Amino acid sequence: MTEAEAPQERQLAALDLGSNSFHLLVVQESAGRIQVVDKLREMVRIADGLDEDNQLDPKVAERALDCLVRFGQRLRELEPENIRIVGTNTLRRARNSADFIKRAEALLGAKVEIISGREEARLIYLGVSHALEDNADRRLVIDIGGGSTELILGRHSRAERMESLYMGCVGITRAHFSDGRLRGSQFKAAIASARQELEPIEQSYREAGWDTVIGASGTILTAQTILGELLPGGSGITLKALHHLREVIQEAKSIDRLNLPGLPSERAPVFAGGLAVLIGVFESLGIEQMQATSGALREGLIQDMLGRVHHQDVREGSVQDLSRRYHVDQAHARRVRESAIELLAQAARDWQLTEAEDRLLLGWAAELHEIGMDIAHSQYHKHGEYLLNNMDMQGFSRLDQHYLAMLVRTHRRKFPTDLPDMNDRLIHLSVLLRISVVLHRSRSTSPLPHINLRVGPKKIELGFPHGWLDDHPLTRLDIEQETRYLKPVGLELSIAG
Repeated sequence: MTEAEAPQERQLAALDLGSNSFHLLVVQESAGRIQVVDKLREMVRIADGLDEDNQLDPKVAERALDCLVRFGQRLRELEPENIRIVGTNTLRRARNSADFIKRAEALLGAKVEIISGREEARLIYLGVSHALEDNADRRLVIDIGGGSTELILGRHSRAERMESLYMGCVGITRAHFSDGRLRGSQFKAAIASARQELEPIEQSYREAGWDTVIGASGTILTAQTILGELLPGGSGITLKALHHLREVIQEAKSIDRLNLPGLPSERAPVFAGGLAVLIGVFESLGIEQMQATSGALREGLIQDMLGRVHHQDVREGSVQDLSRRYHVDQAHARRVRESAIELLAQAARDWQLTEAEDRLLLGWAAELHEIGMDIAHSQYHKHGEYLLNNMDMQGFSRLDQHYLAMLVRTHRRKFPTDLPDMNDRLIHLSVLLRISVVLHRSRSTSPLPHINLRVGPKKIELGFPHGWLDDHPLTRLDIEQETRYLKPVGLELSIAG
């Protein structure tokens, strides 16, 4: 094998900004195979800093940022495109998270994605499924985090049903063990609270059924370790064993006196809350036995990155699924996509749209620009924006999903000037989509001629073959109308010659 034929090696990194802990995983990847290079974890308990108004306390934010200074040192040697950083429940809920995210990105040298609860669940399942033998079992995967608990049903590496509930070891501890005491009445109330949160999904999950139950979180791994010490030769994690563990914990009387074999000191302050959630899950779903695995969100992020690298991007599947579900004219959407990508190739350098994500985002917006028609033709671009802003799309961060919604919103009619997130990048991508939509307005299947596009900071010039616009007078009128639509955003559109 020559040097050129040898598989390329690269390092990939996944950073999970969880509500309880920040986890960094670095792996070496070669031809789809991965080897763990580094694992870092710090217990930051960012969920402790979230008040009743969902404002993140500055002192807790600084504590978390101090951790990211250290993680940033490890990430600086990696290419930004080989890093994925996600924020989960606490950063989803924090109303003032924008400043924290901006500072975190500066420290880490890469973009921070805030993902939805169901996207978090999908990635957790992906990480767990690759940590286990691939068999035909239908699995129920449970992950108890600091601020949320994810429950996923799936088979092989595909998640089929996903839920993310607002309960976790930090939140339940704050709500029921804030005085530091460990009384039976407090456990009873904490377990009841967890069961109440589970009530809306309990019946549907029981009816769906499963073959095996897998636990994937610090709470569950710690419970398994402690039970192995307390009950050697036992059956692992069962409801009976968990209640025994609860009784042992209650004997300590207070959190600061907890001293169990296998319980790390940094987890002790929130373990009672996590155990209450775990018992609640067992009781609600009628779980008999659970096994724990170390695979989790960060491992899922690595697998998701590998899918993107090797052309198995789950986001593409999400777009196609939506296209079918909302009865989009897929042949027409593909024609619009092809033209938009051709226009992008001509404008990319001058408009600085050279990132791979620019091409992907424009293509997906073209595929879904008519998604709102399934609701109503009138104002369908606004219906499309609403749908894309308010659904769970597998593989997408909240921000990228919002950008996609904005492109669909601005692809036709008057260009709105009151959208606060509409930066130059999105305006330019929207213009390329708008022109492509105009060129295909007749919905003809006949191929378009080559169209020359020249762009500048404030100017756009379209060049057509001699006489083509004379044969297509409606297209000329559409372009003239588009020139008026683009003036409010400071762009001048003209036809060459």
